Amino acid sequence: MTIPTSKVGQLLTLLDHSGLPQELDKLLEGRPGPKGIRPRVVLAGLLLSAYYTGRATVTDAWRCLHYSLEPRARTWLGIPPHPPQGPYQRIATSRRLYRALDTITTALDPVRHDRRSRLPLRHADFLAALWTTAESRAAADRLQRLANRLVLATVRMAQQRGHLRGWNGDIGIDATSIPVAARHDSLWRGTACVEITAGWHAKGGTGEKTFGYSAALAIAAHHRDGGDDRPKAYPQLCLGFELDTPTVRTGPNAVHVLTQLAALGLPTGILAADRAYTNCTPATFQTPVRRLGYRLALDYKVKERGLQGSWQQAPLVDGSLMCPLTPAALIHATTGADDDAVRAPGDGLTEKIEARQPHQLKLKQGPDARGAIRLQCPASGPSPSLNCARRDRLRPRTPTTMPTRTVDLSNPRTLTAHPATRPTIHITETERLTPPPKKTLPEVCCAGSITVPADAEAADWRLAKYRQDVHYLHTSWINTYRPIRSHNEGANGRFKSGTLDIGNPKHRPAPGHITQALLLAVMLTIANLTVLETWLTERDGPDELTDTDFDASGPLPPHTTPAVTRGAPTGRPPPPRAR
Repeated sequence: MTIPTSKVGQLLTLLDHSGLPQELDKLLEGRPGPKGIRPRVVLAGLLLSAYYTGRATVTDAWRCLHYSLEPRARTWLGIPPHPPQGPYQRIATSRRLYRALDTITTALDPVRHDRRSRLPLRHADFLAALWTTAESRAAADRLQRLANRLVLATVRMAQQRGHLRGWNGDIGIDATSIPVAARHDSLWRGTACVEITAGWHAKGGTGEKTFGYSAALAIAAHHRDGGDDRPKAYPQLCLGFELDTPTVRTGPNAVHVLTQLAALGLPTGILAADRAYTNCTPATFQTPVRRLGYRLALDYKVKERGLQGSWQQAPLVDGSLMCPLTPAALIHATTGADDDAVRAPGDGLTEKIEARQPHQLKLKQGPDARGAIRLQCPASGPSPSLNCARRDRLRPRTPTTMPTRTVDLSNPRTLTAHPATRPTIHITETERLTPPPKKTLPEVCCAGSITVPADAEAADWRLAKYRQDVHYLHTSWINTYRPIRSHNEGANGRFKSGTLDIGNPKHRPAPGHITQALLLAVMLTIANLTVLETWLTERDGPDELTDTDFDASGPLPPHTTPAVTRGAPTGRPPPPRAR
């Protein structure tokens, strides 16, 4: 096949604006021996291979670079004008490409070792332990930042072209399995897997296990408001990823992805995550996520439902702080409820969940720079949801003289605003006859509002761990959590199907944690480009993301300017992909 020059120019533009080739050039400066093929050429070949064949392999990249490029594209990448002739030239050119990729991965590897043969178990365990040191983790974080630059380049391109205007900032984050071709450790032979940092990824719900890595993918999503207004259209892109050992650093990996995304200045909405992230330590997930400006929508295990803790004597019930005088029947409505009862609640449970809403503390002030919010008594404010004798005694309302008005019984808003339709809090006979002093009462009853910091784990780790910003199992939670999780699972299924399948280890056979991260970044970048092209085709008709449509955020380095900006043709849609 012949690859259009315009497609090469587009991918080179994307690659250069990601900054990844420039960073790799700096990293390889001063290394002894011949320079070899530049990282920019290697990455360009892998991008072309993933786009046209669905595989990120060096063999397909070599074929694309030496047999499919037009003369002008060859000059951009420094490829000889004619394909290699004879077996010796073919072997020599392919080995140069293999050595160039190996040079990149060796320079990025925090724990260098032989990645081509199985090591003894004791030796492999020692090397795997070195990955947990501070120096190795810093090198691994640098690798992830470099790999994410490639994926974020597509997000930045969509942002600059205005394709993300309809996105409200909601994100679904989930860890998906990335299988590897290597076999797992053999206790009988005493040899370890070639992938010394791989492990078993267990799929939630089914318990099915896959040997390989886990990739935390952040997917652009949206929630339903419950009204007639449909959300605006936007491409559901992968906003970043983190490749790591399964069940290790689950929360920090998600925070690392969101931190890199924050540099783009995109909106922050609701972040929905499954129970694996609810189970994280608050200091590693919930608190940093709230400080980044996201609101949380979480799910709970059976033993975590119901009363979960308290904050300043206000009970924490299924992630929401409630009035201290909430009836016990409403507080313990979900205590001991199994997953089947939660997924398909009966009329009794649904009625109790709906009855909880008037008792939940209302948001008075949104999160500040540190993620702290202020909540007020549900009987306070201009639109109270409760009638409370304690509140009327401690903070009596200013009497106002208003003319008597007739209540329109056919108007639902008028009915809900009338005091007679609100639930009434019943205080004890002792409190009514002998009011207790204010210092013995909850803060929310006396002051009217309380501050809930994002880092509340210092005082009560349960509040920081289980608190969420959507009322659990309420209609608002169902319209928020389930759509975002559905978008997450749908994107995972899309990325793991069709020609480009990130879940197929044969599409990225090169071994090693470093190599797998780079190849996965290449495949996710092409997946985002495919999503953008499909979305534009469905919206505006056939059109291609061309290199001239990419609005650069700054000048390119001098050595990349001739390759992508001088006289590059605009191009038309690419030919059908090779099967």
